[in-house]
Amino acid sequence: MIDAHRQPSYRVRMDWGPTGAAAVAAAGGVAVVVDVLSFTTTLSVAMDAGITVYPFGWKDERAEAYAAERDAVLARGRSVRDGVSLSPATVRAASGVDRLVLPSPNGSAISFGLADSGATVVGASLRNATAVARSLAATDRPVAVVAAGERWPDGTLRPAVEDLWGAGAVLAALVDLGATGLSPEARMAEAAYRAVADRVADELHACASGRELVDAGFATDVAIAAETDTSDVVPVLRGDAFVAG
Repeated sequence: MIDAHRQPSYRVRMDWGPTGAAAVAAAGGVAVVVDVLSFTTTLSVAMDAGITVYPFGWKDERAEAYAAERDAVLARGRSVRDGVSLSPATVRAASGVDRLVLPSPNGSAISFGLADSGATVVGASLRNATAVARSLAATDRPVAVVAAGERWPDGTLRPAVEDLWGAGAVLAALVDLGATGLSPEARMAEAAYRAVADRVADELHACASGRELVDAGFATDVAIAAETDTSDVVPVLRGDAFVAG
């Protein structure tokens, strides 16, 4: 890893995906994972309901065993229309769920991968961006904001503008609370969010990932993701589970 890619001159850093997370997340620092459509949005909805959430990096038989070991409900893919899935609407509608394994190849996998990094891992979305910023404002530890992005069919990273906005929402709120020491990458994300802040719901529905979900019949998930600053819960990864921080 080239040292400059870690953005070591800056206290507040920003990068993309699992490789970027590994680069900028510092042991003893805070890593803020942002996956607006939909891992961290679904995470925030679950935490609002008092549900303990276990991130997991794979959506296969390993996830089944992982959930069984924790006596937890396994969230299915959106293609499964019954029960709890990665769709935040299904989590909001669920009852009797105390523990939830929430696998995804993006935000969940990044969180899972950072569990042993020595960094405190926090989940952020548009729904709790300001709450997360408030939790960061009093620390002098390094802060790494990681936009999860999506995946192209060949498995490579697709930088997703909704995660840029989500990361920028946290960073803009942090700056408004007096934070300094942002890297150019972090300042770029902040500026991107400020450019759409007054119409972020419309932009979220219009962007590529939003259109994909709307066209697939999941417009409600996009609407939930656009509920900016409606949650005060800050999900923090303790051991292998997110709890309210």
